[in-house]
Amino acid sequence: MSSPKFRLTSRLQQILKKAESEAINSKDRVLRPGHILTACLSEKGGALGELALHVEISLDLLRDDTRSSSSNNTVEIDFFHCLVSEEVAKVLEVSIGYMNRYNQIFINEGHVLKALMTTKVLEHCLTEETRELILTLATTSRDMITHLGNYTFPKLNTEQIRKVNLDDEKMLVTFVEENFSKEWASTIKGAFMLNNPTVYVASSSNGSIVGFAAYDVYQNKKGYFGPMGVVTSNRTKGVGYSLLHHCLRDMKEAGYEYAIIGGAGPIEFYEKACNAVVIPLASKK
Repeated sequence: MSSPKFRLTSRLQQILKKAESEAINSKDRVLRPGHILTACLSEKGGALGELALHVEISLDLLRDDTRSSSSNNTVEIDFFHCLVSEEVAKVLEVSIGYMNRYNQIFINEGHVLKALMTTKVLEHCLTEETRELILTLATTSRDMITHLGNYTFPKLNTEQIRKVNLDDEKMLVTFVEENFSKEWASTIKGAFMLNNPTVYVASSSNGSIVGFAAYDVYQNKKGYFGPMGVVTSNRTKGVGYSLLHHCLRDMKEAGYEYAIIGGAGPIEFYEKACNAVVIPLASKK
């Protein structure tokens, strides 16, 4: 298999390297699904830190089971230095599908874990309850929080970012619906019921909208950042970073000590951009 036509988040790269080390230390030196899950369970960052606390899986048993539970068919993938089982190849293929479905450009650990669970390549060693718990904790959007009280804001590029005015409503709502979702479009439309909508837009050099971000608009919840969206062609260029910080700056100036980032999909982005952390889910008794 040739080099994959996608990018991996930094955290997923680390996870897959750990998984590869597990595989190289195994008897047949083949990367299998169990190695990836083992590496995920050892990761402490993002939402994965909760897995070790709530998911009861013996890593020793998982390692013992890895060799006997997979087929002997293998493939080569350029990212890895060892052979990969056909189950792992399938998991990565499904992960790409999830990435595309969620309109993202990086494969993250959530995509891979969801593929591990939905393809059922590990159903022989996971109970249905454990599978559902992993899906809930590590593969869904999560609320995050960042402290604004002592936050030092970066120097922002304001050249092509501005706060909206009431005349922007139709254009922006159409942009959000066409590029993201009707739900987000409805949320943004509601923001224009205010005399001073708490929404920023980013524009290209020709004046067309390429991104937006809002706060205090989701279900009228104060202290909530989001939604935010940037068109695919303008990602990784700092547009989202600037939009985020324009909103967070306003929130701090309004007196908020903390900002909640509602339903964050790219968790690692917010960790790096504004030191946000995942809000733990309440444990079930």
